[in-house]
Amino acid sequence: MGKWFRKSSALSFCILLALTSYSGWSSLPGKASAAASDYNYAEALQKSIYFYETQRSGELPDNNRVEWRGDSGMQDGADVGHDLTGGWYDAGDHVKFGFPMASTATLLAWSVYEYREGYEQSGQLDEILDNIRWATDYFMKAHTAPNELWGQVGNGTADHNWWGPAEVMPMQRPAYKIDAAHPGSDLAGETAAALAAASIIFKDSDPSYSAELLRHAKELYSFADQYRGKYSDSITDATQFYNSWSGYADELSWGAVWLYLATQDQNYLDKAIAASDLWGTNQQGQWDYKWTHAWDDKHYGAQLLLARITGDPRFVQSTERNMEFWTTGVSGTGEKVSYTPGGLAHLDQWGALRYSANQAFLAFVYSDWVSDAAKKINARSFAEQQILYMLGDNPRNSSYVIGFGDNSPQHPHHRTSHGSWADSQSVPANHRHVLYGALVGGPSKTDAYTDSIGDYVSNEVATDYNAGFTGALAKMMLLHGAGQQPLSSFPAPETREDEMFVEASVNASGSNFIEIRALLNNRSGWPARASENMSFKYYLDLSEAVAAGYGPEDITVTAGGYNQGATVSQLQPHDEANHIYYTNVDFTGTRIYPGGQSAYRKEVQFRIAGPLNTNFWDNSNDFSYQGIGTNSAGPVKSANIPVFDAGVRVFGEIPPGGGNPGEPQVPVAPKGVKATPGSGTVDLSWNAVSGAADYVIQRSEASGGPYTTVGSVTGTSFSDSGLSNGTTYFYVVMARNQVGSSLPSVQVSATPREIPIPAEGDLRVQYRTNDTNAGDNQIRAQFKIVNTGDEDISLSNVKLRYYYTIDGDKAQQFHCDYAAIGSGNVSGSFVKLDSPLPGADYYLEISFGPSAGTLAPGADTGEIQIRFNKTDWTNFSEGDDYSYDGTRQSYAEWDKTPLYLNGTLVWGAEP
Repeated sequence: MGKWFRKSSALSFCILLALTSYSGWSSLPGKASAAASDYNYAEALQKSIYFYETQRSGELPDNNRVEWRGDSGMQDGADVGHDLTGGWYDAGDHVKFGFPMASTATLLAWSVYEYREGYEQSGQLDEILDNIRWATDYFMKAHTAPNELWGQVGNGTADHNWWGPAEVMPMQRPAYKIDAAHPGSDLAGETAAALAAASIIFKDSDPSYSAELLRHAKELYSFADQYRGKYSDSITDATQFYNSWSGYADELSWGAVWLYLATQDQNYLDKAIAASDLWGTNQQGQWDYKWTHAWDDKHYGAQLLLARITGDPRFVQSTERNMEFWTTGVSGTGEKVSYTPGGLAHLDQWGALRYSANQAFLAFVYSDWVSDAAKKINARSFAEQQILYMLGDNPRNSSYVIGFGDNSPQHPHHRTSHGSWADSQSVPANHRHVLYGALVGGPSKTDAYTDSIGDYVSNEVATDYNAGFTGALAKMMLLHGAGQQPLSSFPAPETREDEMFVEASVNASGSNFIEIRALLNNRSGWPARASENMSFKYYLDLSEAVAAGYGPEDITVTAGGYNQGATVSQLQPHDEANHIYYTNVDFTGTRIYPGGQSAYRKEVQFRIAGPLNTNFWDNSNDFSYQGIGTNSAGPVKSANIPVFDAGVRVFGEIPPGGGNPGEPQVPVAPKGVKATPGSGTVDLSWNAVSGAADYVIQRSEASGGPYTTVGSVTGTSFSDSGLSNGTTYFYVVMARNQVGSSLPSVQVSATPREIPIPAEGDLRVQYRTNDTNAGDNQIRAQFKIVNTGDEDISLSNVKLRYYYTIDGDKAQQFHCDYAAIGSGNVSGSFVKLDSPLPGADYYLEISFGPSAGTLAPGADTGEIQIRFNKTDWTNFSEGDDYSYDGTRQSYAEWDKTPLYLNGTLVWGAEP
C-alpha cells in the first residue's frame, strides 16, 4: 500500500496555499469573527486530554495530576470474582459503560493515528498515549476469556440516585458481561476496534504492549463475529442509557477496518466490506447520511476509512453525502443539518457540541484525503468553524470548554468536580474544583445556553463528548498552532477549603460544668475520602480548679444526650505546669465520609464537670471554649478544637506547650525486606513506611555488622552492584525523615553468583500465562514444546521443570486441564530443593507417558495447560518466582522453564 493508505499527512504546495488563503464558504451562516490564530491550541489540547484524567477510576498512578481525585471503585468486579478496577467513569456520573468508553478510546487512538504530529508539536503526545492506555488496560482486564467481556460496572439507576464524589460511592456496583450465550457484537466489535487502533499507535514505542493489544482485539472480533447480537439485549441495564439503536453491523465493519489497518490481513477487509451490506438504509437504499459518527453508529467512520482504503464508489459517495449534509447541502435534495444563527451545526439538543465536534474531526480526515479542491476546502472550513465556535467564536463570546478561554462554564453536571458532601446539587453553591478541558453539551438552536448544574442535557460532560473534539484540536494545532506551547505549570494548585473540622456550641452550662454539642465534619474534597479514625481534642485550663484545691482527678468527662459513635477520655495532661488538660473525643470505628446528610458529620454531646456543690468553674480561660457558639447560637466551626485523622492533625490549633500531637514522628523500621542475588549484584526491596522521606541502605560482609552505608533512595527498592560472586553480603534498611532515622530493619543476606548460560538445543519451550494475579491460590502455566531439529523425539524421554517458591510448605496437587497430546499423558511431580535458589525453593517436573507419542521435526506438542495448588488452598506469591512472568500472555520462547532430554539439559537454565 502507498503512504496515503496509512494516513494522508502531506499536501502539495498549491493546495496548502489555496487552503491557507480560503476564509469560508458563503452557504454557511454565522461567519466566524475570530481568527483561528486567536486561540492557543496547545493549551486547549492539554486541557482536553487532562479531562480524561479527571474521569479515571481505580487505583490512580503516582503521576496523577488531579489533586482532587483519589483511588475509587476499588471493589469493582469483586461481585463476580474478577478485578475490574480501572477505566473511565462515563460522564458526570460514576457508571463505567463499556460501549461509549470503547468508542471514545477508538476515536482518540484514531486521532493519534491521523495527527500524531499535532500531539508532538503541542507537547502532549505522552499525555494522550497515557490516557488511551488507561482505557485499553481496562479493556484487556475486562476481557476475561476469549468469549467473555465485562461491559458495564455500576447500576445506572442506583448511581444516578446519589450525588457525591467517586471516592466515597456508597452503593453496590454490580458488573455485567456479554458471552457466547448472551452476545454483544457491537460492544465486542467496538472494543476490538479500540484495541486494534491502539496497537498501531503503540507499535513503535512499545511493541510488546502493541502485540498484547492486538491479540485481545483479534479474540474479541472473533467473538463479535461468531456470536451475533446486540449488547443492550444482554446488558439490559444499559438500555435506558446507551441502547444500541444502530445494531451491530456498523461495529463489525468498524472493528474489522481497524484490524485490517493493524495487520494488513485481507480477511479483515473482506469482513468489513461484507458487514456493510447489513448497515441500515433509507427508502432509496442509501446508507444513512443525516447523523454523524458517535458512540452508537460507527458506519460513518467506517465508510470514510473504507473509502480511503478501497476507493469503492459506494463508500466514497456515501461519505460525500454525509459531508454535504453537514456543509453545503446534499446534492439533488438540498437536505442539510440545522445551523444556529451563530454558525453551530446543530444536529440534536442533547450534547449538540459533541456531534459537531465529531463531524469536524471526520471532516478534517476527509479533507486531508479527498483530491477535489472544492470538497477539501468545504470540509476543512466547516471543521475549523465548528471548533472555533466551541472555543469562543460565538454570539455569547464564550468558551464551551471548562477552564479554557473566556466565560467558560462554571457549573457542569458533574458529581466529583462539584464536590458535594451533602448528596445535593445545591451544596455547595459553587463547584469546588475546575473540570479543565471538559466540553459541555452546548447551546440550543438559538445559541442560548444556561450554565446550570441541573441541566444534564446542555451542561453535562462525557468522555465521548471530548473524543472527536480532541482529535480536531490536534489538527487545528497543525494548521494554526505553530510555535504555541501548553501552560507550563498546569494545573495550578487549587485553594483548598477546610475539609475536616468540628462545629461546636454550648449545649448547657452551670456552676460546676459545661456541656458541649460537637459535630465532627468530613467535607473532604482533595480528594474526598472516608475515615473511620477521626477524633478531636477539647482543651481546658484548670487553674481555677487548682486554686480551689482540686485537680484533674476531680473532674469527670461523660458522653450523654446524643452520641453517634464517640468515646470520650478522662482529662489528659497537655501542659501540667500551666494546668492545661484535654479530653480526647474519638470516633474510631465510625465511618464518616462526604456522602450525604447522615454521612458527612457525626454528633456527640459531652459534659465536663467538677464536683457537686462547687462553684469554681470558669469557661472563659479554656482554650477550646474560645469561638464556639454560645447563648443559644448553633454550632460554629471551631479553630481551637483540633481534629485528627488516624492520629495526624488535619485541622485546628493546639495550645502552646506540652508537645505537638499529630506532628511528624521518627518513622518505624522498614518491614518485608528482601534480597535477591544476581551476577555481581543484589537487588533489595521493602515495604513503604508511613512518614518516611527516604531510606538508607547499609551493607556488611559479616552478620550483625559493622555496616557501611551504600546508598539512599526515596523509593522502596535498591540495586547494589559491583559485588563479588560467591561472597555473602548482609543488609539492613532504615527509614528517615526530618525528625530522624528509624531503627535498622531485620537483617537480610544474599550471595551473588554467576548466572547460568541458558542451553539451546533442538528442543525449545514456549510459555504463556493467562494468570495475571500473582497472589492467588493456584499457579497456572501453558506450554508448547517445539522440535527445531531433524529427528523424531520420543516425548516419554522429555521432562520440563517449572521453578517457584511455595510460600508455606504444604502438600500440593497437580492438574493438566488440557493438552493437545492428551491430558492423561501429562503428569507432574513436586521436588523440594535442598537449598533455596533465587526465585525458587521447589520445582514442578512435568513428564509425558508413552502414549504421548513422538515429536516430529518442525512440529510442536500443541498447547499444554497445567495448574497446581496447595491442598489447603492457601495463596502463592508468584511475583518473584523464577519461572513466572505475568506479562507473557502470548506464546514466546522462555528459557526459565528448563527442558531435559534423557536427563540432559537441552533448553533453558536452572536458577
